[in-house]
Amino acid sequence: MQSKDQITAGNAARKDRMEGKAAISNTTTSCVFQLLQEAGIKTAFVRKHSDTAFIAAHCEMIPIEWVCRRIATGSFLKRNPGVKEGYKFYPPKIEMFFKDDANNDPQWSEEQLIEAKFCFAGLTIGQTEVDIMARSTQAIFEILEKSWQPQNCTLVDLKIEFGVNILTKEIVLADVIDNDSWRLWPSGDRSQQKDKQSYRDLKEVTPEALQMVKRNFEWVAERVELLLKTKSQGRVVVLMGSPSDLSHCEKIKKACATFGIPCELRVTSAHKGPDETLRIKAEYEGDGIPTVFVAVAGRSNGLGPVMSGNTAYPVVNCPPLSADWGAQDVWSSLRLPSGKTIFSQCCCTDSTTCSSIHMCVHTLVAGSVPNKVFRNLLHTFSFFFSPGLFAIKSVEQRLHTNTL
Repeated sequence: MQSKDQITAGNAARKDRMEGKAAISNTTTSCVFQLLQEAGIKTAFVRKHSDTAFIAAHCEMIPIEWVCRRIATGSFLKRNPGVKEGYKFYPPKIEMFFKDDANNDPQWSEEQLIEAKFCFAGLTIGQTEVDIMARSTQAIFEILEKSWQPQNCTLVDLKIEFGVNILTKEIVLADVIDNDSWRLWPSGDRSQQKDKQSYRDLKEVTPEALQMVKRNFEWVAERVELLLKTKSQGRVVVLMGSPSDLSHCEKIKKACATFGIPCELRVTSAHKGPDETLRIKAEYEGDGIPTVFVAVAGRSNGLGPVMSGNTAYPVVNCPPLSADWGAQDVWSSLRLPSGKTIFSQCCCTDSTTCSSIHMCVHTLVAGSVPNKVFRNLLHTFSFFFSPGLFAIKSVEQRLHTNTL
């Protein structure tokens, strides 16, 4: 893939030569694709070939631009009058546009894409393929959003394209992701924008104005290389099923403080308000900070399993068990459907509960193992950390000796 010293806007209605842009864009794309590959995203990228080109697998491109938005701005505001600039989407908003310059790339629905019955490299684009692209788009956005967070930069939105690898017949992220592909606001401030919007907004293209745009592109290229190196601080979010659980949660928060771990307390019931629970979850998945969720729910614990089934972050059950019903209630935190791996910690002393949470946060921030592997690690770790926890007799004994 060869980049050019050319910058365009408005479907090439504005076009200018910008010396050095090819090298800048190639650096940005190569670093971004490497980052995404390390995170497990399948891409067409193979390796950087030269200052202005990279090697990519041969793909047949799917003529759809996928757009993921965290903040409402740009064309979204024109298409959705009444929405104010700055409105935040939780989870991020996914849109798709059919690549058709003559008709200004019209917005499409999933149904239109499926009914088009496209076939590329022998792969027909149906519901499964649309789902793969939609979920990949959100995952790619959130990976990059989290990566930019330590640079104090807000990833506002992102556009990407997919192709079908002609050898493997798999859908992969293809084309490029460079400073033309996103909106990037340092400190979350639109007036400091460093992306191609600074070129689109020019009332007149002068040599001085192009130099300003080039400096913005160089600024991004310099910092994008740091995305492969930086790590975010972690945090704990305690979700309690009822305000009556507050005293139990305050103990967890106090113990987290001894490890220097930020801890937030939220009230939500997965039984009474599952939509609200998932909305709260989405808030913490979208701000770029590695998070451990702690579910505090007595009686029938739906909170922990619902969270585990809907997030890639670790979930720790810490139910506020009582002497009267604890021996029965605890099973809703221990016996779960297949695929729902949760670390259930019933020892709520300062040292035990928050040592386990500290291990979760430290491992997430260090990034030493992928989340899927990490969650299996938690499952195994729980057996060593709470001996006797999985025997009801031991649970009953702990209840009556007030050690739970």
